[in-house]
Amino acid sequence: MNTYIALAIMILTVYLIRLLPLLFLRKELKSRWLRSFLHYVPYVTLAVMTFPAILEVTDNPAAGGLALAAGLVAAWFNGDLFVVAVTCCAAVFLTGLIF
Repeated sequence: MNTYIALAIMILTVYLIRLLPLLFLRKELKSRWLRSFLHYVPYVTLAVMTFPAILEVTDNPAAGGLALAAGLVAAWFNGDLFVVAVTCCAAVFLTGLIF
């Protein structure tokens, strides 16, 4: 019985998240701040979910930190997603060989 209650709560939650913007945001948003805020929400959410994993996924947190730094440098110099991912993987691999 608890499974059905949990399933109903999940369905209701997902449905409300999709329904509420349709109910309250019928007109175009005029607020520049709110539009900017909503534009960056997905990026911030992704960063908040990814950053702890970068440091905790390796056996050595220094390897994760160096991979993060290498990825930031690669992204700063306009590297696409594939280049940044390969750079991070190479940084972790080389750090593992050294330590």
